Amino acid sequence: MTVVEPLSAPIELAFDYTRSLGATLSRFMTGLADRTVVGTRCSDGRVYVPPLEYDPLTHAPVTEFVEVADRGVVLSWTWTDEPLPGQPLDGPFAWALVKLDGADTGMLHAVAVDSPEAIRTGLRVRAQWAAERRGHVRDIACFVPEDAPEDAPADAPLPAAEPAEPIAVMTTPVTLRVQHSASVQETRYLQALKEGRLVGQRCPVCRKVYIPPRGACPVDGVPTEEAVELPDRGIVTTFCIVNVPFLGQRIQPPYVAAYVLLDGADIAFLHLILDCPAEEVRMGMRVEAVWKPREEWEFGLQNITHFRPTGEPDADYETFKEHL
Repeated sequence: MTVVEPLSAPIELAFDYTRSLGATLSRFMTGLADRTVVGTRCSDGRVYVPPLEYDPLTHAPVTEFVEVADRGVVLSWTWTDEPLPGQPLDGPFAWALVKLDGADTGMLHAVAVDSPEAIRTGLRVRAQWAAERRGHVRDIACFVPEDAPEDAPADAPLPAAEPAEPIAVMTTPVTLRVQHSASVQETRYLQALKEGRLVGQRCPVCRKVYIPPRGACPVDGVPTEEAVELPDRGIVTTFCIVNVPFLGQRIQPPYVAAYVLLDGADIAFLHLILDCPAEEVRMGMRVEAVWKPREEWEFGLQNITHFRPTGEPDADYETFKEHL
């Protein structure tokens, strides 16, 4: 048997997470935009920063807001030698729980110090405010030792300003970076796609063919070792019509996302159905793959831009009802 060297590649998943804040967090974020830190006092008399929306003891909504200082003391910390992309500071820094004066709980944030020897439990720190603020926890760029020189623009006194408009929505970029190592079966599948072929794996027991392949049959729990080359034609099993626009959308709605069951396969995969009106797509419709130009082929199913109708008669429901 030919030895297959598994493929490996970095993968980045990223999107902007947008949430409505509600009355409590809106007040907190609006305060940060105005260089003010606000907490809430609960039934136990403790002031929580960031503020809590509901009392942890009575579970009732918390209504008493308390303004606290923008300086305080380090409760605990951990050192970061090599910051990840998107973290508050580019160079080494400390993550710390900072209890602000007037608060009873710690607030997680970055502390800018030169070395782990410069950070300690009990260290007095103050907020380093961002020069441009928009109602986000990063309006505090970081914390610095309280006796550090106040020479940064964000520390300079600000002229009096009108109260900030309440901030009701916050958008936070979310990114996940991983190094994905493909299984032997997945590697064969990806290498075949690079050559313009569709290859699945067959279970030696139930004889089902899976594409994309799986390392083991989910029915019988045995390795799938037999490669099966499949045509780039099949049928639509189920589908949905996308009518709602969203950030980063590359196709003008309406369009169809459907599960396509290739001829000879026992599992369908999700892809686009184009080159026909969305309202004409239906279960059982025969479709074929539309490939990118050969010079653009890579190790991925994106080599197929979409599927389109073949014009052949629809498949009978009884032939694919077990594959929905």
